[in-house]
Amino acid sequence: MLENIGSFTIFSAATIRWVFARPFDYRALIYQMNEIGVKSIPVGAVSTFFVGMVMALQMGGPMEEQIQGISTYMGGGISLAMVRELAPVLTAVLLAGRVGSSIAAEVGTMKVTEQIDALSTLATNPIHYLSVPRFLAGVMSLPLISVLSIVLGVMGGAIISYISLDIPFEVYFDNARGLVQVRDLISGISKTVFFGAEISLISCFTGFRAKGGAEGVGQATIAAVVNSFMVIIISDYFLTYIFQLFGM
Repeated sequence: MLENIGSFTIFSAATIRWVFARPFDYRALIYQMNEIGVKSIPVGAVSTFFVGMVMALQMGGPMEEQIQGISTYMGGGISLAMVRELAPVLTAVLLAGRVGSSIAAEVGTMKVTEQIDALSTLATNPIHYLSVPRFLAGVMSLPLISVLSIVLGVMGGAIISYISLDIPFEVYFDNARGLVQVRDLISGISKTVFFGAEISLISCFTGFRAKGGAEGVGQATIAAVVNSFMVIIISDYFLTYIFQLFGM
């Protein structure tokens, strides 16, 4: 375990160092942003939209049974949960499954077929060529998708609150604006920068260490997804704690 942690730390440091190296392949970055970001929009958008609807459906009735009229505060509760936790974490987990597995499988296949060794033979650093574009694309794409996910999640809650609880849209969004502050949005979106970096680095690192042919690629893909899930959940706690220390 210590060996893996040390190797991953060295790999991450090398990736960050090569970010500032020239020449920089902008075409590869744009391609990876399309693969990681644009093609992941439907997954994040649809999922958070229905999560917002489920929250309103599950919370509204029991809250109203306990305290009459408290469901009018549904907008603030759903919006705050979406902004601070649900949308960033859920989007990151979904992308870890979709993007992390893809990166690990692609890089792992290149590793077992000796294409990465061929890059080194051609005087091309594999980390600069393969890891850096995916790292930057993950860091830049995940916050943008999370913003869209927050909006759609809040909208999903508003629709069900109106249909099931007869809460007008004006009341729902007024309550949301009164409870959610700018620091909440900054806190939630800031987490996704770290989540995007974790997904990209873990997936690339796992792919670089793949061995043993097709079976090794499959094992690397599983490891990339599982490790990304675990690191996202664990780091979410520590990031939340750190942000709270700074009043966010």
